[in-house]
Amino acid sequence: MRIGDLMNESGVGFGTSGARGLATDMTDRVCYAYTLGFLKYLLATGAALPGCEVGLAGDLRPSTERILNAAARATLDLGCRPRYFGRIPSPAVAAYGIARRSPSLMVTGSHIPDDRNGIKFNLPTGEVLKADEAGIRAQEVEIPPALFDAGGMLRAGEPPALPPQEPNANVGYMRRYLDFFTAGCLAGLRVGVYEHSSVAREPYRVILEGLGAQVTRLGWSDRFIPVDTEAIRPEDVDLARDWAAGGAFDALVSADGDGDRPLVADETGRWLRGDIAGILCARRLGVRALATPVSSNTAVERCGAFDRVLRTRIGSPYVIEGMGQLRAAGLAPVAGYEANGGFLLETPITWGDRTLAALPTRDAVLVALTILLTAVEQGRPVSALAADLPARFTHSDRIKDFPTALSAARIAALTSGDPARDQAAVAAVFADAFGPVAALDTTDGLRISFASGEIAHLRPSGNAPELRAYTEAASPERAAQMNAICMDILAGWRRE
Repeated sequence: MRIGDLMNESGVGFGTSGARGLATDMTDRVCYAYTLGFLKYLLATGAALPGCEVGLAGDLRPSTERILNAAARATLDLGCRPRYFGRIPSPAVAAYGIARRSPSLMVTGSHIPDDRNGIKFNLPTGEVLKADEAGIRAQEVEIPPALFDAGGMLRAGEPPALPPQEPNANVGYMRRYLDFFTAGCLAGLRVGVYEHSSVAREPYRVILEGLGAQVTRLGWSDRFIPVDTEAIRPEDVDLARDWAAGGAFDALVSADGDGDRPLVADETGRWLRGDIAGILCARRLGVRALATPVSSNTAVERCGAFDRVLRTRIGSPYVIEGMGQLRAAGLAPVAGYEANGGFLLETPITWGDRTLAALPTRDAVLVALTILLTAVEQGRPVSALAADLPARFTHSDRIKDFPTALSAARIAALTSGDPARDQAAVAAVFADAFGPVAALDTTDGLRISFASGEIAHLRPSGNAPELRAYTEAASPERAAQMNAICMDILAGWRRE
């Protein structure tokens, strides 16, 4: 069976960061086949050798263990050696694979609800990119008919394929930061770690305590909680405010389910926007060239801290491609970040006699550590760190259960390719609320710049049936107000 045909049949296709779908659609048979397709592609292109080791890890969703076992079975059946690293952050398993030049995969649905899941594939050099996805789709695989029952699950009695858990990848990930940052550099800092169900909760605690911070564990959960670092849930806003109300913390930190997107809150319990956190992180690291999606806050250009900023489509594969262009142009250090806060290192960072190896995949921990370190070094509260950035504020939200086909149709109606027609069509929908339309950008979705300098960006999610709106203005209140107006407009689209 060709993988592309199976994707169409199962409804589990590639999004912006790996294959994702409903957990019920991600049967053992589907996940077995996708893993076969991934590994066959690597073998066919010479990116991996026969018999290679394959790192496996996962998040804390109920369906993850089953999918990991199916992936391990496929790995064995192809003659490769699965190594299971446990429920650890996505960047941890990717970093281990990159260091050993071996492929890996992470079973995770990131921030989306636990009725869904996914598989994030990593080449020996880093994340699977869009060209690789096409190569995987084209692979033909043989699925043993006797291995699965009528529901697509491994038959009862099949021996478990997942090997015993190894600590190597998680330990190596924590050492990455403990060895780079100076011992005791966060001494005296009081940090609350919002643990919930993130696989980053243990690394956060170990690294922060190892660097001298006083850590308080908060909000641990034994059930999966879909924490989204872009569209932060009201519950998480309330939790952070309540935890900080007594003045017990200098900062709060957290991450999404698979630990590749950070949340950092200041001493008042206000979560920083991911694209502002990305600027602060890049500036402290001494990055000179940045790749970031078109949806990110324009303060990155306006602040003048970087030699070049390259705008990309939304999704880490596009950011990685953009970073590669910057590196090929001879620029360094090169990094990237997304509006969700995930930070990617294309080239190493050197401070004195210490070097932080490149890690061209999203990471959460680096962002939090760098921001906390900046606060200590400057003797300023976290809330003051962004004060010298241009006054540009963003807000985002999403409408769930918005059919992908409907999102595409609505956006297509405003983006025909005829500039005059499109500008008039957009103005008919948005001008009453936001004023004259100055420019349209269709790099990814529809980004509308108004004559006032305000921005509204509409984009269907690549991972779920959701329609997102990002807004940018000169004050947080106005950005939030604009977003609420956009949500009303988009809700009307769904009702019509």
